[in-house]
Amino acid sequence: MSKIKQLLKNISPLNNRTEMPVPLYVIKVFIIFWFVKFGSELIGEAVVIALHFACGKNPLKGEMFSPNTITLIMYFGYGLMVGIVLLYWKLFQKKTLEQIGFNKKVGSYLIGAIAGVVLVVVSAVLVVLTGAITYNGVFNNIDYVFIILMLLAFVCQGAMEEVLCRGVVLQLLKNKASIPVALGVSTVLFIVPHLGNMSGASVDIIIVAIVNLILISLIFSFLTLKFKSLWAACGIHSIWNFVLCNIMGLNLSGNEAKTAAIFDMHSVGSNILNGGMYGIEASVITAVVLSVAFVIGYGIARRDNNMKEGQV
Repeated sequence: MSKIKQLLKNISPLNNRTEMPVPLYVIKVFIIFWFVKFGSELIGEAVVIALHFACGKNPLKGEMFSPNTITLIMYFGYGLMVGIVLLYWKLFQKKTLEQIGFNKKVGSYLIGAIAGVVLVVVSAVLVVLTGAITYNGVFNNIDYVFIILMLLAFVCQGAMEEVLCRGVVLQLLKNKASIPVALGVSTVLFIVPHLGNMSGASVDIIIVAIVNLILISLIFSFLTLKFKSLWAACGIHSIWNFVLCNIMGLNLSGNEAKTAAIFDMHSVGSNILNGGMYGIEASVITAVVLSVAFVIGYGIARRDNNMKEGQV
């Protein structure tokens, strides 16, 4: 019984113990990931419900804000969740913001953002050239205010995923386990939450989507290791999502909800060229683009020796 009690203490997410075999510590990091993810989401949901009641609406009776307002609240809520994760990091892991990756290298956010624009635009344009996506010009009556708000909202959303996967998970594992193990675990935990959005997709599209998730996760990790910071990964993640959703108006990771966009673009049928209902993130063309970026990122990471040192 005492051994079981000690085991439970070791893997508890409410302490910063590391004195245990690597496989056990990997299990602990898995637990920490889901603990902070579900915990922050639960608190975020409670805040959203409280906002409804504070504004005189009863969500239990179906009284809700407009879809656009709900979208903004949900995405800006990721900012609150980031704060909760960082609070956990400080109180229970006894670590600083710099140790999770938020250091003075804020300028690398712009580098990541530019990379995000290039990758998503090249991917989309190549799919359009195949005819698997049609470009129908610019929308009339564009809601620019909402689009700008969505840009800020995606800054929060992208940061949340990066704080969890390239922040908490990668930073906890990189010094305890090997860098390949740290990359593998962070990639798995990045992929799993996306699987639910693949429900109903064909097997070939699901396979390509998972391959692309692996590639983009590793690219995010290489950026984190290259700049010894989370800023660049946050930049590429957030801007990729924003451009895809609110500039091009295409599906984002299987989310078919329509929102304000600038360009009128639509998939033609469902195939591995356009990624079907999951969007171009499940396209083989995107896979080629990301593969090129992966090779470049891997080469840079190897050259700088950051993968061996594992320093952030």
